[in-house]
Amino acid sequence: MSTTKVTLRKRELPSGKITLYLDFYPPVRNPFTMKMTRREYLGIYIAKNPKTSLEKSINAEKLKQAEAIRAQRELSLINEQYGFMDKTKQKMDFLAYFKNKLTEHDEKWRIVYEHFYKFVHGKCTFAEITVDLCNGFRTYLLSAKQLNHNHKALSQNSASGYWSTFRGLLAIAYKEKYIFENINEYLYKIETLDSRRQFLTFEEVQALYNTPCRETALKNASLFSCLTGLRFSDILALQWENFETYSDGGLCIRLRTKKTNAEVLNPISQEAYELCGKKSTGLVFKGLKKSMLQNILPEWLNDAGINKHITFHSFRHTFATLLVSNGSEIYTVSKMLTHKNVSTTQIYADLIDEKKRQAAEMIKIKPNEKDVDKSE
Repeated sequence: MSTTKVTLRKRELPSGKITLYLDFYPPVRNPFTMKMTRREYLGIYIAKNPKTSLEKSINAEKLKQAEAIRAQRELSLINEQYGFMDKTKQKMDFLAYFKNKLTEHDEKWRIVYEHFYKFVHGKCTFAEITVDLCNGFRTYLLSAKQLNHNHKALSQNSASGYWSTFRGLLAIAYKEKYIFENINEYLYKIETLDSRRQFLTFEEVQALYNTPCRETALKNASLFSCLTGLRFSDILALQWENFETYSDGGLCIRLRTKKTNAEVLNPISQEAYELCGKKSTGLVFKGLKKSMLQNILPEWLNDAGINKHITFHSFRHTFATLLVSNGSEIYTVSKMLTHKNVSTTQIYADLIDEKKRQAAEMIKIKPNEKDVDKSE
């Protein structure tokens, strides 16, 4: 394979100045844009007809500088190193790159994108992605307002999650060589605060079951979540084609979750399946809308006599806590919830006051009253 020759050339501009550029022959492929190119303009200009000794000296110095770059490029090509082309990516639009990644991830990525777009006022190149800029975005998240509620500040846990997502994007950009330094090594995470996870007791789930709701699709979907642990986004998109039958005749659901993109193959009970209604095609919970969570869900909970702050996601917590309280192993519950780490699932075990009470009562110091009576 012949080595590409690099030649220093000049081109006269309309202004009368001479611009210097490198001519590659044969052409080289830009490893970032994948396009073939022959020219690299150096941004170095010389006078066309230098008159004074100073102008001649400046021209000579610039030509010497350009020749040094030419030699460096030729050596880089011999060694198959294309670092000199890095500036191509540095000028690319980071926001466009970020937006393109949204199709591969969940809704949280879109929210982070909108916050970052707001932070940089709609303009940001890869060259601007520095430790200082990223730390500025971290500070912004800690004091930012919610996108849909300008009067409400982001919670620290939300800020932590968004910051973690943004750092995930930086890791991808570094892996794909859009940024040339692992910026994450210099960034600190935002700590999360312990928050109380609300869930329903078995009796409260029964109360919901026995309480009418003016939207049947919402009622059935809510109870279905209590029995399966599926998130609202997955239930909203659930298709009849997602149901399968095990070899033993039992039912299961196979789907890819919206939030984590994880493959799920979980068994479900006959009772959960019956909440889906008559078997059909397409969407299972037809008529279910996200807007129902704002007014109709609280109304139904109130009618059932439940005064806790319960959201649809609380039904997922309910599923987990009911499994744990009924003796299911943490590892099994973790798999049902598609958690990556069992430590995440352990939180639900900590929520079960009944289990804590049983554990607290296991250690006895005082002698049994019956034993005392016998000794007397």
